[in-house]
Amino acid sequence: MPPNGMSSYRPPAMGLSHVVSSGNYFASLAGYAILEEGGNAVDAGVAAGIAINVTQPHYTSFAGVAPILIYVAESDEVVSISGLGRWPASASADHFQETYGEIPLGMPRCVTPAACDAWLTALERYGSMTFEQVVGPALRLAAEGFPVSPKLSQAAHREGVLDRWPYDAQIFAPNGYPIRPAQPFVQKDLAGVFRQMVDVERGSVNGGREGGIRAARDFFYKGDIAEKMVSYCQEQGGFLTMEDFANFAVTVEKPEKGSYGDYTLFTCGPWCQGPNLISVLNIMEGHDLKAMGLNSPDYTHLLLEAMKLAYSDRHYFYGDPDFVDVPIEGLLSKGYASERRAAIDMARAWPEMPPMGNPWPYQGGRKTPAPVATPAANPGPSEPDTSYACVVDRWGNAFSATPSDSFGATPMVPGLGMIISSRGTQTWLEPGHPSRLEPGKRPRLTPNPAMAFKNGRLFMPFGTPGGDMQVQAMVQMFLNMVEFGLDPQQAVEEPRVGSWSHPDSFWPHSYTPGRVQLERRFGADVGREMENRGHKVEWLPDWGYRASGLCGVMVDQELGTLIGGADPRSDSYAVGR
Repeated sequence: MPPNGMSSYRPPAMGLSHVVSSGNYFASLAGYAILEEGGNAVDAGVAAGIAINVTQPHYTSFAGVAPILIYVAESDEVVSISGLGRWPASASADHFQETYGEIPLGMPRCVTPAACDAWLTALERYGSMTFEQVVGPALRLAAEGFPVSPKLSQAAHREGVLDRWPYDAQIFAPNGYPIRPAQPFVQKDLAGVFRQMVDVERGSVNGGREGGIRAARDFFYKGDIAEKMVSYCQEQGGFLTMEDFANFAVTVEKPEKGSYGDYTLFTCGPWCQGPNLISVLNIMEGHDLKAMGLNSPDYTHLLLEAMKLAYSDRHYFYGDPDFVDVPIEGLLSKGYASERRAAIDMARAWPEMPPMGNPWPYQGGRKTPAPVATPAANPGPSEPDTSYACVVDRWGNAFSATPSDSFGATPMVPGLGMIISSRGTQTWLEPGHPSRLEPGKRPRLTPNPAMAFKNGRLFMPFGTPGGDMQVQAMVQMFLNMVEFGLDPQQAVEEPRVGSWSHPDSFWPHSYTPGRVQLERRFGADVGREMENRGHKVEWLPDWGYRASGLCGVMVDQELGTLIGGADPRSDSYAVGR
């Protein structure tokens, strides 16, 4: 128990009908309002996601990314919606290397917006409401305003952020001073985008509800909104064209699937880091974790070493499967996990990212892994952003989404109040790397929603922001629950550990071999033992981890109860009935 004697610092949000948990309390209330009006989990999830785009522009954008997982109870299937944009047709690694020598700030790093298409594709195919209905809460938040959170204010006060782009300063420093906590914050231009799309939907005469949503979506990608984005992008040195917009569409596909004991886990594909969740758990599954004890030295060391191995595989194999032959079947196999597990020395840490494995034999192939250069140490900055939302409704449907792309690295588009996806920052320029920039290719995405099932029945949608910490935090939350019996709120409140012994996903791909970060609640004895085993320990505050937005909704199938958890390190909240 925590020092105050309570089982958790916040009570879990519980319900018998529906529960929403998200990275922002206004967004959770938006999803809850839709559920109370009779909407399903997808209607509510899309409403919460778009509300996050409004209330957390320091983490997300309506023209950013939004990978989604949906569980459809009636057909008992899980589907994945990619929610990730593609490099423009005219972009190339050679041009970036020769012109910039890097992936610079600004419009050159922009890829096609995907969040809007992901939200509307989910709504059209699996929702029950109109765009006008689900965007209503977000539209009101944008048009009427909401109190600024401390984290949004901090983002606006970051040195140099509002000096780069004049229009950004108009939005985030409307009176000449950056917005401050509790100040009402209105985004009239973003509200105008939503109103235009609603007007187009209302004016659609063909196709009923689905046709109206499709008309609004096409207006965003082929009409006036797209023209404004493309014009400003090109003016600022970017590569996007109207053809890139018109040709873009998210993909609806089967998710990746793995198991852990009685649990089945679903993630999006290897165009994101999601399958790494399965890989880490596959490696952990071969140990008696309960006997080790939660957050004991042995357990903490094993977590770090398992994550190092899985992140090595991510670096050497993950990329857009439309362009790269990713041996995902082998990577997620139990046999390959057993081989990788044997590389763990419980007395000594790997001093750097472990070497490349060979998953090809575990999917019936004889292929030799393509050589990828071993990364050199590269201390440098990262660009944390992202949020999360999940929903379970009264019919047993579930929604899990991880929207992202914040202001600051690229300019807001004048008149639209949003940035174009800056996800190109998660690309490599090195020849041979599976995530090397190519025209039409998707960067390797960090945002990765997840879902878990127990004995074939829905157990929990869950996820978090946090860049390369996302999978690491999600593994810890999941194991806190299924191995150590914690409820979702207790699970997200436990102290966390993270490894940075791999190249960071964000440009310039900083890499600090052996680096480990521990929240101070682990205790000095655990820290000393990690150092004794060769980890390079850095201490963090008691509550302050970078992956500070874990959310989930657990379904207790025996009791018929929904239990939500939301990370107190951030603005996350859960609400239910």
